[in-house]
Amino acid sequence: MFEYAATVFVTLLVVVDPVAVLPMYLALTQRQSKERRRQTAIRAITVATSTMMVLAVAGDALLKLLGIGLPAFRIAGGLLLFRLSIDMVLARQSGLRSATEAETEEAEISYDIAVFPLGIPLIAGPGTMTSVILLMGRASGDVIMQGTVILDMLCVLALSLATFLFAAPLMDRLGVTGINVIGRVFGIVLAALAVQYVIDGVGDVLATMPDLR
Repeated sequence: MFEYAATVFVTLLVVVDPVAVLPMYLALTQRQSKERRRQTAIRAITVATSTMMVLAVAGDALLKLLGIGLPAFRIAGGLLLFRLSIDMVLARQSGLRSATEAETEEAEISYDIAVFPLGIPLIAGPGTMTSVILLMGRASGDVIMQGTVILDMLCVLALSLATFLFAAPLMDRLGVTGINVIGRVFGIVLAALAVQYVIDGVGDVLATMPDLR
C-alpha cells in the first residue's frame, strides 16, 4: 500500500508540477496586492480541487457512459502524458501544460484569473485530469486504494498552494534555469509512467482477446 501511495503521489506531483506554474502565476498576479495574491492562490487551488474531486468520483462512470473501456483510456492517457513529458523535457510550453497564447490574452482582461487560467488549465489541466481518472480506475473496487488516491491528490494540491504562497522567494532562489531543470527531471519520470500506462492498457486488451493458438 505504501508503494502504491508513493507512486500516486509522485505521479500527481509530476503532472501538476506546481514549480513550473510559478512564472505564470507571478505574471498574472503582478498587479495584485499581497493579500489579493494570497486570495487568488487559495481560490485557484479550490477550483482545481473541486474539478479533480468530481473527476475522481465520477470519472469511471463517465467513461462507462461514453462506452470507453479503461484499457483504451489507459492507452490514450499514456500517449497524452508522453506528449506532455516531451514538452517538459524540452522545457517547451504547450496547451497541455500551460495556457495558450489566446488564453493568456483572454486572462489578462479577465476579472477572476483564479478560475481561468490558474485553476483550469494550469493546475487541473488535461494531463492532471487524465492521471486522476487513470489512478482511480486502477484502484477500482478497493476503497482504501481509492482513498489513498484522493488523499495524495489533496497533499499535492496543498503543496501547490504552499508553492504559490511563497512564489516570490521561490522564484528568486530557483530562477528560470532551476525551474527548467526540475521540469526536465519530472518530464523523464512522467515519460516512464506514460509508457507504463500504455503497456498496462495493451496488456489488458491482449488479455481479453481470444486465444488464437
